[in-house]
Amino acid sequence: MTTIVETPVSSSLDIRPLQPTIGAEISGVNIAEPLTPAVRDEIRAALLRHKVVFFRDQELTQQTHEAFAREFGPLYTHPGAAKAEATSGAIHRISADDLKKYERTFRPQPGDDTWDAYHTDTSWRLVPTWGAVLRAVVLPEVGGDTVWVDAALAYESLSDEIKERLEGRHVTHDYRSALQVSGHDYPIVAHPVVRTHRETGKRNVWVNFTQRPTIVGLDRSESRELLAAIIDQYRRPENQVRFSWRPGSVAFWDNRATVHYAVRNYGSTPRLLERILIADDPQYADL
Repeated sequence: MTTIVETPVSSSLDIRPLQPTIGAEISGVNIAEPLTPAVRDEIRAALLRHKVVFFRDQELTQQTHEAFAREFGPLYTHPGAAKAEATSGAIHRISADDLKKYERTFRPQPGDDTWDAYHTDTSWRLVPTWGAVLRAVVLPEVGGDTVWVDAALAYESLSDEIKERLEGRHVTHDYRSALQVSGHDYPIVAHPVVRTHRETGKRNVWVNFTQRPTIVGLDRSESRELLAAIIDQYRRPENQVRFSWRPGSVAFWDNRATVHYAVRNYGSTPRLLERILIADDPQYADL
C-alpha cells in the first residue's frame, strides 16, 4: 500500500487547514500554469491529508482546467458531459437549470425512500473515479455553498454496534434512469459500505444517497435503519467542511475519502460550475 499523507517540509505552497480533519485552502500557486513535479506532488499529498483542497483567485479556461486535472491522472468523460464545449469532452457542466430538470424527471416513485442528497461521484461504476476538480463559472451573489464530509470521520463516529452490523455489507446504487436519458446503460453494481482507502489505509463509510441506495441482503426496514445511521453522521457539522464559492474558486477532492452536498439556497438565480473527473486505475483486488 502506498501512503502519501504528509506535505513535504520544503513545501513552496501555503496550505491552511479549514477543519481539523477535512478541508484546506492552498495558495502560492497558479494552477493555470504547468505544475512542476514537486508542486504536483505537494498538492497530491495535501489532498490525501485534507481530503478536499481549495484554490482562490484562479483564472482557468476549460483548456487549463483540463490540463490541471490531467496532472493527477487520466480524465473520465461522464455520460452527462456529452454536450460539453470542451476539447476532450471531459468537462461536465453542472447548472442549476439542469439540476431542476433532473429532479422533475427522476422524482421519487411511490414507496421510494428519500434522503438528503449527500453523494459521491460515479459510485454506479465498478471502478469509480478517484478525484474531481470543480471550478466556479457563474455564481449567485449569495448562497450556493458546497459541503464535503470526511467519510473516515463519519465512520469513526458510528457506534460500535452499527459498525459491527455494517461489517462485510455491500450497498447498491441505481443510476440507470439518468444514464438511459444520455443513451447509456450500466448494470447495477454493489460496493462495500465501508471501504478502505488504498493510499491512506483509512476506513470510510461510503454511500451515495442520490442513487436509491440499498444494503444488500437485508430487508428494507433494516437497510433503511443502517442508512439512516450513516446519513446522520454525514449531517453532523463536526464531520464537515463548508466552502463558499467566489469567482476564481476551484475545489479538488478525493472521491474515495469524501461525500459532498450542494446547498440549494439561491432560488432561481443562475449558477454554473464545471467539473472534471479523474479516472482511477482498475484495482481489481479492491473490488
